[in-house]
Amino acid sequence: MSADVLVLAGHIGGQVTDATYELLGKARELSSAWGGKAEVAVFGGAGLAAQLGAADTVVTVEHPSLAEYSPEAYGRALSAVLAARGPRLLLLPNDTMGLDLGTSTAGSWDAAQVAYVTDLVAEGDSPVATAQILGGKILAEVEITAPRAVCTVIGGNFPAGDGRGEGSPEVVAVAAPAELDSPRVRLVQTLEASSDDVDITAADLLVSAGRGVGSKDDLEILQELADALGAPLSASRPVIDAGWLPKSRQVGKSGLKVKPKAYLSFGISGAPEHLEGMRGAELIIACNTDEKAPIFDVANYGTTVDLFDLVPAIVDEIGA
Repeated sequence: MSADVLVLAGHIGGQVTDATYELLGKARELSSAWGGKAEVAVFGGAGLAAQLGAADTVVTVEHPSLAEYSPEAYGRALSAVLAARGPRLLLLPNDTMGLDLGTSTAGSWDAAQVAYVTDLVAEGDSPVATAQILGGKILAEVEITAPRAVCTVIGGNFPAGDGRGEGSPEVVAVAAPAELDSPRVRLVQTLEASSDDVDITAADLLVSAGRGVGSKDDLEILQELADALGAPLSASRPVIDAGWLPKSRQVGKSGLKVKPKAYLSFGISGAPEHLEGMRGAELIIACNTDEKAPIFDVANYGTTVDLFDLVPAIVDEIGA
């Protein structure tokens, strides 16, 4: 049985994604424990091998249909790589690419699959995965005894620094499948996010609103605090779904993942979907009148004071 671990790389604008480095670091750890190699598959970006110095091998597939991500083209290319390399484990990010390809690849490759993975360790010859089920309400620990498996891993659970390196990996080219010459699906256009809004992922400080704020008009009190602190105002999904703030301000699994130096949350209960997007913050301060709110399980500091009493006092103190 192979001891190699393969990562499918994501890349945007000529840059390898952080999620790829997170998975590569884990691939190095697991393959080293089994005496194998950490390999990275790169589609439509052979020149990116220089950014993947921590890998033992970079496997490339080049074809015009792979220049931008397309589920059909990437799926066929991935099947070709798996047939050529035969790894023990395939790691995919739990993003659009991983959600597209995880189940279909496991089926076509005759492999086990574990989705929504938050941790992976080597126990003897088997990987043991910790995965979210029931929307993250339960964590299940699974020993993968199948000879090969696909794991889609939630971002932010492994340090990206472990996957960065200055080495010179072997570069191996795999021939593009003939089916790529006549794809049934092709990319027509990539729409960029509007540039007239703030980028909450780049903010060092965030003030974030949840359902507990009550109404769109009541958001003004948190906007005053955000302005006083010079920070963007972000929100949990219920606020976005209600149309109180644009989608670009949403923090969570279906929104954006943020890692500010400080995250100030008000009226956010702490659903798993939201916690996944902000638990990487260096400092988390939570305000919620429900003392049993899950947000307090991850917060460094918390208070059950009513936000409508607390926030004006903070704004006055800042302006004093």
